[in-house]
Amino acid sequence: MRVIGLLSIGLLLIAGMTFAQAQQDQTQPVGTMMEFMYSMVHPASNEILLAVNRGGPQNDKEWADVQRSALQLAESGNLLIMRGRARDQGEWMKDAKALVDVGAAAYKAAKAKDANALTSASQQLDATCYACHKQYRPNVHPKS
Repeated sequence: MRVIGLLSIGLLLIAGMTFAQAQQDQTQPVGTMMEFMYSMVHPASNEILLAVNRGGPQNDKEWADVQRSALQLAESGNLLIMRGRARDQGEWMKDAKALVDVGAAAYKAAKAKDANALTSASQQLDATCYACHKQYRPNVHPKS
């Protein structure tokens, strides 16, 4: 009886993994990486960085704009991990995860209207972008 239970659990796990893989196979990148960056990541990161450089959001609308951009940035990191976008399973995944984390931190800061936390997140954002660009855009950041 115990063996049958363990086999049943094993089969359920395999079926679940197969279903998850099938759903992942359905994803389809539409634009190029450059289009993706210029359309989604660049505007979202600029919104956050400019807000901080201008002294932080000054009213509810500006906080909402930063919150929206932070969410867009975090979810962009998730999209960079998907099949067809991921360049490799090493540094690319690490950098994409860092983008998710910094976007989430900025989102949390904007939601709480915490200017200090947003400033900290913007510094992390700058470092995250630099690290990825240094690795994957050597024409912009030549390797030392």
